Amino acid sequence: MNLMNLMQLKESWAVFKNNHPKFPLFLKAALNSSLKEGSVVEIHITPPEGKTLTTNLKLKASDLELFEQWKDSLK
Repeated sequence: MNLMNLMQLKESWAVFKNNHPKFPLFLKAALNSSLKEGSVVEIHITPPEGKTLTTNLKLKASDLELFEQWKDSLK
């Protein structure tokens, strides 16, 4: 990833945080306490049409390492 992409990502994250102020707080709480190896993360997406799409995954140690790197880079 080049520097320009990284700067744009940082700006986009700032806009996202402004638009959805509770979500980064949720992520911070989850990353700081709830996520452990073997935890199941489930995601639901419900578009305006109403047909929900759901998936889940069981976290591995490598996933937690990625989240730590992500947490450190998106402060």
